Amino acid sequence: MTGASRGIGRVAAERLLRDRPDQLLLVVVRGEEAGRRLARELAERTGNANVRPVSCDLGSLAEVRAAAEAVRAMLDEREIPPLAGFLGNAGVQMASAAKVTADGFEATFGINVLANYLLLRLLADRFEAGARVVLTGSESHFGDFRHNLGLVPAPRWTSTRDLARPGTGPEAETVTAGRRAYSTSKLGVQYLVHAFARRFPELDVYAYTPGLVPGTGLARDAGPIQRFGFRWLLPLLWATPIATSPQAAGVKLAAAMTTARPGESGAYLDRGRVVPSSPESYDEEREEELWRGSAELCGVPVS
Repeated sequence: MTGASRGIGRVAAERLLRDRPDQLLLVVVRGEEAGRRLARELAERTGNANVRPVSCDLGSLAEVRAAAEAVRAMLDEREIPPLAGFLGNAGVQMASAAKVTADGFEATFGINVLANYLLLRLLADRFEAGARVVLTGSESHFGDFRHNLGLVPAPRWTSTRDLARPGTGPEAETVTAGRRAYSTSKLGVQYLVHAFARRFPELDVYAYTPGLVPGTGLARDAGPIQRFGFRWLLPLLWATPIATSPQAAGVKLAAAMTTARPGESGAYLDRGRVVPSSPESYDEEREEELWRGSAELCGVPVS
């Protein structure tokens, strides 16, 4: 599991440890010390010590490779049971489109799309048949007011190589550009889910959206006014159908991994319900281009 240290991911990790005490939870965390601390805190809060950290900065493809190698080595030595699933919850939303990963990629695309792609590619052959893969998506990939209240601009898809290139100039430094990069990356998550579902029929691969979840650290890279609003004002919407609390969203995220098979592989889970994702997200040509482009950028074979 990635993204287990805060927000809905922290709630989901605790829920998984409580509901599945017989399974080992591997949490992918940036930094060895942070990983040990998170594993210790999760064990103390849940009473289940069946959790181990894997050190990885998802903003570095070299570290993603090292993390995958560490997991493969543990599997080879039978230190851990066969992989029964993957919950890719880590994600970022930046205040601009100009920030870069360690590899020079635009940070939102690099972490939300390329890191998930590479980690799954490197571990795909080690999952049990019937294993479940869930990637956290976002309603923002629809790009309309009904799904994001106008808070995030609509995605703007181009080519994989162009999307991985950081923005330049004054426009790229704006919050609007950062949020558009976010919605575009979440459209990319939909494409990844469809492409993985086609290529790995022995796995069940889903995109999960928690809906609007104010009160988390997702907007931590925004300015002070935006952070204040997301942290303290928008949570007033928890009492309405428009928004979901981090606690409720985290419980549903964990359920996406543990409940009976929710639908056909490749489905979009809106707070646990199978619904169609955006019309734009069903573009096999884009999905295949993203697969090929990501393979090239990550240095792995296309097939």
